[in-house]
Order: sequence, then C-alpha cells, then structure tokens
Amino acid sequence: MSQFAFANELKNCVRMDEPITKGPIPRWQRKCIEASNLSNTSLNVSKKKASTSFNASLSKTPSKWNVSGESIATKKTPAKTPKKSPSSTSRTPSSTKGSKTPNGGDRFIPDRSTTNFELGHYKVNQEEPPDDELTIPAQKEIQRIMSENLHGGDVQNMRILSYRTKAPSAPDGFLNPLKVVYSHSKAPSSVKNTSRYIPQTPERILDAPDIVDDYYLNLVDWSPNNTLAVALSSNVYLWNAGTGGIQQLLTLEGSDFVCSLNWIQQGNYLAVGTSMGVVQLWDCSALKRQRVMGGHSARVSSLSWNSYILSSGSRSGRIIHHDVRQGDHTVAELSSHTQEVCGLKWSLDGRYLASGGNDNMLYIWPVVAGQAHSQPQPLHSFSAHQAAVKALAWCPWQSGILVSGGGTADRCIRFWNCNTGACFSTIDTKSQVCALQWSTTYKEFISGHGYANNQLVIWKYPSMTKVAELTGHSARVLHLAMSPDGSTVLSAGADETLRLWKCFAPDPVKKKKEAGSQAASSFKGIR
Repeated sequence: MSQFAFANELKNCVRMDEPITKGPIPRWQRKCIEASNLSNTSLNVSKKKASTSFNASLSKTPSKWNVSGESIATKKTPAKTPKKSPSSTSRTPSSTKGSKTPNGGDRFIPDRSTTNFELGHYKVNQEEPPDDELTIPAQKEIQRIMSENLHGGDVQNMRILSYRTKAPSAPDGFLNPLKVVYSHSKAPSSVKNTSRYIPQTPERILDAPDIVDDYYLNLVDWSPNNTLAVALSSNVYLWNAGTGGIQQLLTLEGSDFVCSLNWIQQGNYLAVGTSMGVVQLWDCSALKRQRVMGGHSARVSSLSWNSYILSSGSRSGRIIHHDVRQGDHTVAELSSHTQEVCGLKWSLDGRYLASGGNDNMLYIWPVVAGQAHSQPQPLHSFSAHQAAVKALAWCPWQSGILVSGGGTADRCIRFWNCNTGACFSTIDTKSQVCALQWSTTYKEFISGHGYANNQLVIWKYPSMTKVAELTGHSARVLHLAMSPDGSTVLSAGADETLRLWKCFAPDPVKKKKEAGSQAASSFKGIR
C-alpha cells in the first residue's frame, strides 16, 4: 500500500470516531420537542409547570453516556408513545372545549385595582397592643393618624382584599361532579312533614267568677248547637260560641248550688244536677224549666244522656236512670259504688255505661236489650286505679274503647277494651288527671291536669306519645269540653278562667280534598 492510500484510510478511521451529526432524530429528543411545542400554546402558568416537569423528568431519568459524551436513553424509556386521551386536553386552562369548569375558569381572583396593599401590609404586620398601652393618649393619636393616612377612615373596618363582581353563575344544566363532597345527607323529598302547628296560647279567655273548685263536680258542657253551658255557684249561664251572646238560664235559691250539667245529644234541653239531690230539665230555647226529678239523697255530681234516658250519679254512690218521657221517671237503680259517683259516660253507640267513683272503682254497665237504660249488674269491675276516677271518655272511632284518669294518688291514664275487659295500655302522667276528651279530627286525645303544672297535654293514639303541652292556667284544670266541629277545646280552671284552645283545627289541604271529593260525589248523584 502506498503512503497516500494509507493516509486516506487513517483519515477515514478518524472520522468514524467523530460524533454522528446526520440521520434520524432519536425518539426521546422528538418527544421533548413535541412537549415544548405543546407548552408554547398554553398559558404562562402552564408553561412554567411544563418546563418544571420536563426538567425534573430529565434529571430523574437514568441515562448512559457514549464515548463522545452524548447520553443514550435506557430501557426504562417507554417503547411506544402513549396516545393522547381527549381528557388530557381538557385539563389545559387555555382550551375551553370539553372543560368541566363553567366559563373556562376554576378560581375567583380578587381585583388588584381595588386592593389597598399598604392597608394590607399594615394590618398583617400589626400587633395587638396591650390593654395598658391603649390607655395612653399619645398611642391613640398615633393610631388615628395612621388610619387617616392609610385609608382615610377606620382601619379596623376595612378589608384587605376586595372583589370587583360576584362569581359567575354556572350555565344551565351544569352539574358539579364534586357536589357530593360538599353536600350533606338530607331527608328524602318524598317524606312529608306530618307535624302540624298547634297554638301554645288560647284563642280566647273568658272570666268564670265564683266557679266551684271541686274535683268531683262537672260544671261545663258544650251542646251540638254550639252553645256552652257553665255553672257558676248557684247560676247557670249560656254562651253562644257563634255570636258571643251570653244569657243567664237559672239561679238556685238559698244555699243550693249547681253540681253537674249535661246537654241532650239532639235538641236544646239541658239537665242540671243540684246539691239538694234534684235533677232539673230545662228548655234553653225558651229559657223555661220543664220538670224536676228527685230520687237522690245527696248532691248529683254527674249526668249523662242516652237517647231519652238521663242517668244521674250521686254522692251516696247510687246511679238512677230517668225516663224523661213518663211521669214515673225512675226505671232502674245501680248501687255498686260505695262512695260518690264523680264520672258517668254513656258510649256513643249506647251499648255501655261507664261509671267512676271516689271508691277508686270503674264499672262498665251493659245496656238492656231493646232499651236505653243499663242492666243492674255491671259487666266489668276495674280496680286498677289508686284514686278517684272522674275523667272518662269513649273513643269516637273504635267501639268499646274507654280511657279513664285517676286522681292525685294515681295520676295514671288507662285504656280499656270493654268488649274483652282488658286494660291494654297505661300512662303515668305525674299529675292529677281531672278531665279527658277525644279528638274527632285526629287520632289523638287531650287531658287536663292539676298539680303541679296545671297543664293540658295532647297525646297521640295508639302510640301514647306527647304531641304538645298547653300551659296558662294558674290553678288545676277542672273540666274540658269539645266544640261541635271538633276543632276547639274549652278548659275550665280553678283560677276562674275559661280558655279556648284551637288545637285540633283540620289540615286545610286535607279539608280541601275532602270538600272536592264530596262535591264530586254530589255531582254524580245529580247526574
């Protein structure tokens, strides 16, 4: 080989050792170029994030170096370029297509033009001065001057950041996927609120001077014709609840006083029991006494009507059935009680007569077949009460269900099934039970109490839970009466007041539906 040829071959060998400057660009460099091009189209914030992540990826990626000093990617570099998903572009703030954030923004930035940076710097670096320094007049003067120079007003009431406008509202139909994170569990919308509004104050208060404070008497009754009869000592007054008019029905002579009142179920006749053992029958439309019926040797403290039969209970323990149609009015006598009969109630269907006495006994008397008076022997004898049984009330929607209340030593409300003779529920009220009334609008009943709270309590039936407590009487609630429409309860207290509570007003929605159904049924009848 010639010397020239050897020199050329040596030159070619030297060139093979030089770095390669031609040929295809390596894959890792191509990816970097694409990433940089993509970042150039984004916002400045995205540029900073992209460049930071790119430099970090280069510093963390392990590499090998060739002889010429250039790096070569290792096997940990992905072999295939991952495909770009549509969601990756939506994360870029500059592209609004497919963005889940309304109006393309995800933050609400304060307005710099309305921000007082001097005020902010002062309030951030301000230290709370001790209490003794605030008393120095010079310190207060410095504080005032700084406030005027910084903002021209009170520094403590100024804000560091202020906003130009309110945050933009989301477009129609936009649903924030993070809403579940910030929302709390609520009751289903299908669950309706079954509670109703019960006024805690009486709708009206009437004076009842000289009302007798005696637990064993029954001095108030409300007629089906919406007339309230009230006995005040030896007088009986009639109050028309519709017009508000008051009439005096009678005045007893001497030391005699009224002990019991009871309206007939149909008509305008009122039975009056006196302390002399006499039962008077009055026609209230004519304000005239019809007849006087005797037979008792002591005061008549309880009365109850069943059609044309008037039953009266006396302090002697006797119960007499009076047939007001005939001259010989006494048709039967019951003598099981040993003390005063203070509670007497016929059931609404006329099948049973319930009597409660001061001997702590409760008797259930069955009606004579084909007659309106009861048999002389009781069907059931209940001795569960530990005090006098005055409060009695028959359930208006369940035949044979009776509720009774005991006095101070008992304080219990008991529920009886007179068809079976069983007591199926008991409530300890913690206070004397003076009167009971069932609601005809709701499946509830109300009780009037004495010591210690002198309150009225509304109970849910059959759960026996308290619905509401009505207070206002300063003495025990002696008597209760229900209005004919079943919406209002009248309570008579020993504090000589009559209070009207509209606690059973019907639901207006339910009432409207019932009126509509009745109108539809009447229209069908006309057709």
